[in-house]
Amino acid sequence: MTSARQTTLQHEPSEFSAARAAEKAACAKQNTQAAITVASHAIDAADCDYLLQMLGLDATGESAVDEI
Repeated sequence: MTSARQTTLQHEPSEFSAARAAEKAACAKQNTQAAITVASHAIDAADCDYLLQMLGLDATGESAVDEI
């Protein structure tokens, strides 16, 4: 006789996932600060846009480069 065993997988946050989330938050904060710094040193809006694109950032400070 075969009995079907049902298992439920529960996601438990590991140290690795917690470290990865912390790194992602720190990176977002750093990107925001970088965008603010670039905007404060840009000559005009076009210059700001060009510099942000060159750095792989957008105006919100989020990284415009796709994550691998």
